[in-house]
Amino acid sequence: MMNPTKSHHESTVIKYAIRSRLLVLSLIILWRTLLTPYDTSAPLNPTCLSQQQHPNVVADDDQHVILVPRLASAIESSIVWDSVYFVRIAQCGYEYEQSYAFFPLLPICISWLSRKVLAPLIPVIGHRAVLGLSGYVINNVGFVFAALYLYRLSVIILKDQEAALRASILFCFNPASIFYSSIYSETLFALFSLGGLYHLMSGKNTIAVLWLALSGFSRSNGMLNAGYFCFQTMHQAYDAVFLRKRAFLAMQVLVGGALRCICIFVPFVAFQSYGYHNICLGHFPNETSPWCKARVPMLYNYIQNHYWGVGFLKYFQVKQLPNFLLASPILSLALCSIVHYAKSNPKNFYSLGFHAPTEDKSSAAVLFTLSRENRNLKAKKQVIKDPEESMLSATRGYSSVAALPYIFHLGFMAATTFFVMHVQVATRFLSFSPPLYWFASYIMKSPGTYKRWGYVIWAYSAAYILLGSLLFSNFYPFT
Repeated sequence: MMNPTKSHHESTVIKYAIRSRLLVLSLIILWRTLLTPYDTSAPLNPTCLSQQQHPNVVADDDQHVILVPRLASAIESSIVWDSVYFVRIAQCGYEYEQSYAFFPLLPICISWLSRKVLAPLIPVIGHRAVLGLSGYVINNVGFVFAALYLYRLSVIILKDQEAALRASILFCFNPASIFYSSIYSETLFALFSLGGLYHLMSGKNTIAVLWLALSGFSRSNGMLNAGYFCFQTMHQAYDAVFLRKRAFLAMQVLVGGALRCICIFVPFVAFQSYGYHNICLGHFPNETSPWCKARVPMLYNYIQNHYWGVGFLKYFQVKQLPNFLLASPILSLALCSIVHYAKSNPKNFYSLGFHAPTEDKSSAAVLFTLSRENRNLKAKKQVIKDPEESMLSATRGYSSVAALPYIFHLGFMAATTFFVMHVQVATRFLSFSPPLYWFASYIMKSPGTYKRWGYVIWAYSAAYILLGSLLFSNFYPFT
């Protein structure tokens, strides 16, 4: 039976998630009503290449007259930036080389919803508008479930329902909110990542593998989620060899962990193979793209480097300083959360959790032991009067060994964003990472200076929601 308090908190998270999406969508409508977009070409939609090659095929929108053209135009004009690629792929498939930078899960979901559920709306607003509407429905509904899974995961890690609730509410109003309500892949990635991690921490490895594999089908960085299974396997193998003295069991653990990691890599490899088949095979050598001739042909790496100039230190230019400033709040929060963890529990951090105290390991039993009975251990309550000690006590869940793989995952992503990627995407690239909200949650409840920083975090989130909804929706650069 579910804890009544937990059930109440889950209802609260759902309410805040819905309210936050309604707020962002309202802001999008408001700003688009009051301002003229910088680029008004969003409604333009050239004929699909497949229809150009087969002129006798009649386009869907040519089969009927749209009944509500103003609504159709409003929806189509809201399809901006990367949303154009996702909707185009859902409508026409992968037509151009650069479109393979966008992974297929969201376009597949958009295509399915537009054909199976929202098809009756096509005579009303047209095919492309229905595709756009499908994207909005998928992402805004998916966000609600992503917030719910963050709360459930946070309860397991933090062992503090109030802290988990605060973290989830902050996620509902995170600074990258505009992307979770637009036609971007952030929502599905967060949903399947957080859902997969929740199932992993609940001991449901098979379901976790499926969910985390789907995260890799929505974004390339979903492959990094294999690191959680590597961490789990590493500790379970250590437990089998050094504590249980069972070498065969350790071998089973290693094989099982390797297979789980392979499953998470499969979507990325399959998509690259699909691109190689479509672009490279069946062409003369002098007609193929340069990456086709590489010893290990990597379509995604080539696209990122060739079309977007992504590479190590390539973004370190004076003219990009404003973008570094735009990303500095989220990167600073990430750095502070990692440093705080390292300072509060250096033994866990520097030993990768191997030298953690026994009582600390028990809080992460699902990750580090093989016995099911340890999964129901409860954290011991401590009564501490000193305010500084109270702060440390409050973060016992956040600084436990159970949170360690999340800290390393955040650190790797933050470093990649800063040194390799276009740094301004850091706000949305890191926005799903649980440690950001766990750390902020405890800051908001802590006394003195820490609490003041909690207000700063809320102000930062509110400012980026307003700024993002204003700039992004009107085709101005944001992140």
